[in-house]
Amino acid sequence: MADCGAEEEKGGSRQGGERRMMIQPTSLEDPKLNKLKEVLVEWINRTLKVEHIVVRTLEEDIYDGLVIHHLLRKNHVKATQLLTCTLLVIHSRDLLATLHLLVAMARRFQPDLVLPANVSVEVIQCEVTKSGVKADKQTEFITFQRSECPIDELFKLEAHKIETVKKAILHFVNKNMSSLGLGVTDLDKQFADGVILLLLIGQLEGFFIPLCEFFLCPVGSSEMLHNVTLALDLLIDRGLPVQSVDPQDIVSQDVPATVKVLYYLFSRHKNK
Repeated sequence: MADCGAEEEKGGSRQGGERRMMIQPTSLEDPKLNKLKEVLVEWINRTLKVEHIVVRTLEEDIYDGLVIHHLLRKNHVKATQLLTCTLLVIHSRDLLATLHLLVAMARRFQPDLVLPANVSVEVIQCEVTKSGVKADKQTEFITFQRSECPIDELFKLEAHKIETVKKAILHFVNKNMSSLGLGVTDLDKQFADGVILLLLIGQLEGFFIPLCEFFLCPVGSSEMLHNVTLALDLLIDRGLPVQSVDPQDIVSQDVPATVKVLYYLFSRHKNK
C-alpha cells in the first residue's frame, strides 16, 4: 500500500489542505494499464520520429518536460497554455497526472487513436490536515468506454427523472462549495460564467487555480468563454471525457452541456 506518511517526510512539510494521489503498487501490474502505457509510448515515438526522440518508459522519460514540449510544438500549441500546477506534478514524476495529460493530448491531437477502454487504478488520496495526514482509497479512471454519455441518455427520459438527477448533482455541488461560503440554487444558469465551475474543480481535484488565470468577475461573453474553456481544458487534462462539450454551450446556458460536465465531476468525486 502507498505510504502517505513516507511521502510527507520525503516531500518535507506540506501546507494544510494539500492533496496528493498515489497509485497503489498492485495497480501498476494491471495488464490494461500496461497496455495503455504501451500505446501511449508508441504514439509519442511515432509522432516525434522525425525529431529523433525516443521514449522508452513514461516514468523516466516524461518528467523533465522535453517530450511534452515537443508534442505541443508539433501540434502548434504553446506550452504556456498548460497551467503551472499541471507542469509541477509532471516534474514530480507523478505517473497518474502524466497518464491523464498524455491521454488528453492523444485524444485531442489524434482522435482516431484507439486507447484501451475503462483503464482504472486504485489510488490513495492523501490530504494534510491540522490533525495529521488523512488517507482515502478510491478508484481513478484514466480512460472510459467510448459510448453514448449517460447524460445524453438521461435527457431522453421523463422530466421528473431528469430533475431527480439534477437535484443530486446540486446537493453534491453545494456540499463541496460550502467551505468557500458559496452556494448554487440554479444549476442551469449559475455555471454560465465559469467562475463557480473553476472553483469547484479546484476544490474537488485538490489544487488552487491562480486568480490571474481567469476572470473572477467576468464582464461580457468573451471573458465568460475564457473561464469555461479553461475549466474544460483542466477537466480534459485530468482525464474526464468532456471533449465533446462546446464551451459556448455552457456560456449560453445549455442545460444538457452543463449537466454533462457536472455529472462527470459528480461520478468521480461523489463518494469522497
